Amino acid sequence: MSARPFQVTSDLLLRAYRLGLFPMAEARDSRTVHWLDPEERGVLPLHGFHIPRSLMKTLRGQHFTVTADADFAATIAACAANRPNRPETWINEEIERLFTELFQLGFAHSVETWENGQLVGGLYGVALGGVFFGESMFSTATDASKVALVHLVARLRLGGFKLLDTQFITTHLARFGAVEIPRGEYQHLLAEAVEEQARFPVSPDPAALWEEIETMRKEAP
Repeated sequence: MSARPFQVTSDLLLRAYRLGLFPMAEARDSRTVHWLDPEERGVLPLHGFHIPRSLMKTLRGQHFTVTADADFAATIAACAANRPNRPETWINEEIERLFTELFQLGFAHSVETWENGQLVGGLYGVALGGVFFGESMFSTATDASKVALVHLVARLRLGGFKLLDTQFITTHLARFGAVEIPRGEYQHLLAEAVEEQARFPVSPDPAALWEEIETMRKEAP
């Protein structure tokens, strides 16, 4: 008799995040999920977040419409899709299933960027206590994912979040002030922030949201 494959549940996934672990697959068609706990962890400070001048101009021009939790399924599917500049992805069907369950349970959230009614950018992640664990983002239009990231940070600040975990650092994230910290330091920040009470504001007051974005621009070094 063959052993039944071990299945990750949404409850186990939340427990793993509390411990600092996160899942990844080797490839889109992979059937297994691996747990990662890197020695250096990427975090994006919620205070001191840098908005490039050109991006601020785009934000003020309101070229994009930005929503949250309006189409989580399409957002994670777009993040999982292969693209010419990214022929492979770490989001397999199991990860897509798990995060869709977390969204239905109220733990996962997406931020979507729209252009002329079409979804052109966005991101998704997990909210647990005062921590938001950023998972992935995508863009099919210039600055679309960057606009989504700014709106995410503004929402997290309004909602009382303390920590934005980016897992790793990319050149893209470094432009906004993301840094790497040792595992021990991350574990300390995580243990404190995950016990905080925060609320992910899906539909914040537009004036308050924009005021927060302007404050972020003024705070940045």
